[in-house]
Amino acid sequence: MNQMTDVFFQYPVTPFRTSVGDIDLPIFYYDDSLCMAIFLVEREAARALVTDERLEVVTVRGKALVGLAFYEYRHTAIGAYNEVGLAVLVGPRGSRQPRLPLLTLMGALDRNPMGFHILDLPVTTEAACAAGREAWGLPKFITPIDFELRGREFRGSVRDPQGDHPIVTLEGKGGLGVPGPLLDLALYSVRDGELLRTLVNTRGGGCNRLGGSLRVSIDPQSRHPMAERLRQLGLEGARPLLMSSSHKLQLRLNAGAVVGS
Repeated sequence: MNQMTDVFFQYPVTPFRTSVGDIDLPIFYYDDSLCMAIFLVEREAARALVTDERLEVVTVRGKALVGLAFYEYRHTAIGAYNEVGLAVLVGPRGSRQPRLPLLTLMGALDRNPMGFHILDLPVTTEAACAAGREAWGLPKFITPIDFELRGREFRGSVRDPQGDHPIVTLEGKGGLGVPGPLLDLALYSVRDGELLRTLVNTRGGGCNRLGGSLRVSIDPQSRHPMAERLRQLGLEGARPLLMSSSHKLQLRLNAGAVVGS
């Protein structure tokens, strides 16, 4: 479908100036792939990494929910790049936590206060790094990222910018799965001391699977802060609860709204 006539992208934009050039918000993502793995980790380990007192960790059966998501953005409004997000499911402090968080994530964003607080967000281009850090306060850094998704097989890695070795690799085969929609997402971040809630509208069919043989490996040579956070979460050798993947992903990454304003 022509982008100019596609209603998903017929959306008002606002100019935003970054240190490496002007962009428009929302940012449109036209042709992309993803592989997202969902893990249950010790609640206290996640709480130790969510340091903003305005946020609290959402629990699932007494555990925290953590996502490790790999993206290959082939065509976006700010160019092609790869990205990986390490994030914890959170909600504003004092908000009511859902009884079934995983099911609630499938609902509409305007009825759900939950969202992901990103701990690390490596990207492969300067433009993507500047946009994320300056528009949303996201913890981006630039480094090479590998992405290979073939059916239910996946291999992705984040290279350590300080050495010739990876920070983390996610590799293996997803388990039994069913076709389904991709999740819309809400993100919580802090920019200039203000808590932002950002909505990410998604489109495109995907497949949701059991974790199968997917496994996380953290290179023992890496002392990068992302590697240390992965270790703190207990993700060395971890297998995910669920995997979601697609070669048909499209996104609108909206401007953030100040929480409480």
